Amino acid sequence: MLSIINSFALDGLKGYRVKVEVDINKGLPSYDVVGLADTAIKESKQRVRSAIKNSGYQFSVDKITINLAPADTKKEGSLLDLAIAIGLLSATGQIETENIKDIVFIGELSLDGSIRKANGVLPILISARKSGIKKIIIPKENAKEASFTPNMEIYALEKLGDVVDFLNGEQHFEKVTTSSYEQAKRQFVSESDFSWVKGQSSAKRALEIAAAGGHNVLMLGPPGSGKTMLAKCLPTILPDMTFEEALEVTKIHSIAGCLDEKTGIVLERPFRAPHHTATTVALTGGGGKAKPGEISLAHNGVLFLDEIPEYNRHSIETLRQPLEDGTVVVARNLRSIEYPASFMLIASMNPCPCGNYGSKLKECKCSPAQIHKYLNKLSGPLMDRIDLHVEVDAVSFQEISGDINEESSESIKSRVDSARKIQLLRFDDKKTFSNSKMTSAMCKKYCTLDVETTKLLETAFVSLKLSARAHNRILKVARTIADLEGSEKINSEHLLEAISYRSLDNKYW
Repeated sequence: MLSIINSFALDGLKGYRVKVEVDINKGLPSYDVVGLADTAIKESKQRVRSAIKNSGYQFSVDKITINLAPADTKKEGSLLDLAIAIGLLSATGQIETENIKDIVFIGELSLDGSIRKANGVLPILISARKSGIKKIIIPKENAKEASFTPNMEIYALEKLGDVVDFLNGEQHFEKVTTSSYEQAKRQFVSESDFSWVKGQSSAKRALEIAAAGGHNVLMLGPPGSGKTMLAKCLPTILPDMTFEEALEVTKIHSIAGCLDEKTGIVLERPFRAPHHTATTVALTGGGGKAKPGEISLAHNGVLFLDEIPEYNRHSIETLRQPLEDGTVVVARNLRSIEYPASFMLIASMNPCPCGNYGSKLKECKCSPAQIHKYLNKLSGPLMDRIDLHVEVDAVSFQEISGDINEESSESIKSRVDSARKIQLLRFDDKKTFSNSKMTSAMCKKYCTLDVETTKLLETAFVSLKLSARAHNRILKVARTIADLEGSEKINSEHLLEAISYRSLDNKYW
């Protein structure tokens, strides 16, 4: 007997329909899976057989052939276990066939018949909805994640037996209730705040500008000056994600298997801080299954590289293209997948191996050759893509022990939100949401200078020996500073402050 079951598989961030065709005929006992299935799917034989038997149903001992259509597309993972089991039970008459035609089945089976949590359920649900699917059965552990997909009839079930009872009409189960993103966001409380950071007013100002315009930042200073703490507080002043942004981030985290099942959705802009031993594949994505890397997991958020010179030179150089394009293409022999990677790069480093070069409080013990070798671990092209170069010196005892109330993240965020609203209105009907993403043509249109400020920029361009990319990035930062002050025009003071964030090139390099 032939049975056809609907399921879905993943290709990058997109799901595509897979028809699981199960055919059982008389003949020598066998179990064959065709249709470019990977090892995990071929091993499903053992999981499915035990799950069916341990759930109290009969497993056929005849000739079993399972075809995964389309047959010319590679299928990976264990998402098809439940569909295969339902197909086998349907083909042997243990399930009412009429009840399974319009349902999609997703889930991995345990040997005892329970349905395990699956990675990538949210992108599958979104793709299924776009293709017209209305009813889907998923693992119970994915219920919270699925609740943010409206206009679908989703059932989150715990065991294979529950699925069979549901299909045969022997037991009733409630649909997954749709969750409110706004309500979930209100319940979220951040663990960091700029009010905890003593001193460092210049660094805080630079991070405020960065948050307002989505700019990249390099913080350079001695150990213990607060660079890491400043970076960790940055997400608290970034604009709140829209529901569409949150869904896009959640899809990536769902595929990578790092989504918090309690919330079911990413509520705060991501903050990723990979260790300096991270490989190129870990940063950019890839591996056997072409999974997203750290730069994609930081999409719509922050990628923090602490002590960036300690990272492998080749690894950090691969960040050049994503910093420009906002995407990364993971190319492998059999497939090429594009993941979004629009992130803010926040990097920190010491000015020398001992960390005290240029410090006002401690003396450097490194030789000029050691300093030169250390600083040159960062290439010119990478430095060119970082908008704000900030010097962070050690804080004094008076600053640490003083009773001065530092400005809170909430207060800074209000100014950032105001600046972002100006940018959203400016770039209306475009795919640009912050000043840092402006093209050269947009820079020319929105970053106009008068005669005086043009002369000022020309002087800086010549004296600092800036590149064309640095020229545009200065204009973008100046535009953001003007937006923070609510100024329609870029004034000389805005431009001077933007230029000051490129001065470390000459001092240290």
